[in-house]
Amino acid sequence: MVMDHYRNRNIVLTWALLAAAVSAIGASYPTRPQDLTTPVQQRIAISAPHAVSIGWNTYQKLDRPCVNYGTTATNLTKQTCSSNSITYPTSRTYSNAVTLTDLSAATTYYYKIVSTNSTVDHFFSPRVAGDCSSFTMNTIIDLGVYGVDGYTIDMDETKRDIIPNIQPSLNHTTIGRLATTINDYEVILHPGDFAYADDWYLKPKNIFDGQNAYEAIIEQFYDQLAPIAARKPYMASPGNHEAACQELPHTTELCPEGQKNFTDFMNRFGATMPFAFSSTSSDETARVDANIAKQLSNPPFWYSFEYGMVHVTMLDTETDFPSAPDGPGGSAGLNGGPFGAPNQQLDFLAADLASVDRGVTPWVVVAGHRPWYSTGDTGSRCAPCQAAFEPLLYKYGVDIAVFGHVHNSQRFLPLYNGTVDPKGMSNPVAPMYIVSGGTGNIEGLSKVGSNYTGNVFAYAEDFSYGQLEFVDRERLKVRFLRSETGEVLDESLLVKDHTERFIRH
Repeated sequence: MVMDHYRNRNIVLTWALLAAAVSAIGASYPTRPQDLTTPVQQRIAISAPHAVSIGWNTYQKLDRPCVNYGTTATNLTKQTCSSNSITYPTSRTYSNAVTLTDLSAATTYYYKIVSTNSTVDHFFSPRVAGDCSSFTMNTIIDLGVYGVDGYTIDMDETKRDIIPNIQPSLNHTTIGRLATTINDYEVILHPGDFAYADDWYLKPKNIFDGQNAYEAIIEQFYDQLAPIAARKPYMASPGNHEAACQELPHTTELCPEGQKNFTDFMNRFGATMPFAFSSTSSDETARVDANIAKQLSNPPFWYSFEYGMVHVTMLDTETDFPSAPDGPGGSAGLNGGPFGAPNQQLDFLAADLASVDRGVTPWVVVAGHRPWYSTGDTGSRCAPCQAAFEPLLYKYGVDIAVFGHVHNSQRFLPLYNGTVDPKGMSNPVAPMYIVSGGTGNIEGLSKVGSNYTGNVFAYAEDFSYGQLEFVDRERLKVRFLRSETGEVLDESLLVKDHTERFIRH
């Protein structure tokens, strides 16, 4: 009995020492700056016609967040301030947001967040609806932190960033490629899955420090993203990894309240993403529909904006539609939302798409997180999403739909209800679909798996992302790029004559 007592005591002491050792190396928080007003995790977004929102975090609450700006770096004569500085119980930082209004279109502006420790950056103000100048938009989905809590490809350590603090411009990741090519595109769409902080438990060093590890990964990721997001409008909507601190089904009760129900996502993007824009169409019905959509929009979950010749609608594929996977009782077991009234998101989508005047914005893009067309097993396809959204995308003639969730790159011919449009890439009635989820995260890449009708490209050998080049009113080039090298893996041309102002199929 005495021996058993000592043996048990030694086991307990061993586990206690192990727990203490692992806990000691736990969460990898970035260094907190001495000046707690120092802006970090900067991000900008298109807020309205002629308006851009500037978001950033600080390690203390700001009574009056302010931004100075102007059209030259040395003459920042304008200032805009707000009272928007918010946090949640487990966060070390406060999310701040200011909106710059009355901007001249398609103009370079310089800005400096007011602090004793900030620098001047710049952005290109939004193109007005109807500007048919060519431009490029990147589609970046399922992007995770890299470095000490970073990601691999099938646990291949040669594809991992082994220097935690390496700058993006020196790195082989998607963020590195976005930094290298920063002058080649104007907007980024990121519909879901940021940081992968809810995968903190995959690193043994974090196992006894989950609450802090979750927050540390979020801080790391948005610091890494800042060189991109501080200069290019970074348009966000939610994915499943924003829902809670643990994505494991039915374990969200283990999360602190401050890390449940898309909390960080709402704090970070809620004051920067836009409502639906008012219509610039001469058609009265279009203007009425646009105003209805504006009232029903609910940023950062669902909203729309216009940029040049493109109307973009961002969706929430996680909550707020029948059998939504992340909603209460949903298949993902994450119990998020709802964030609007019953049917609000679907009513928004119908009004928003009905309002689009192709004489002003010929191209219509819809972006969300979970796809309903994907190679691989059937579990990668969101049947409730298809039932809720596909009929509206088809009815109103959406040109291209952008999704992620599956961690690879895929391109499909235009499809409706699982059938390829007989017109192919030349004036199809059905939308074209792409998956742009191969950007890189700790969970690795998804195998391409079995083919699916209409799939013409699938790639899972390395990190990659999608790119949309709006050439003119009738031509859209769709590319997939390998992140490490920038090589074009796939390129296609969608041709639409857009002769109808208002499409109803």
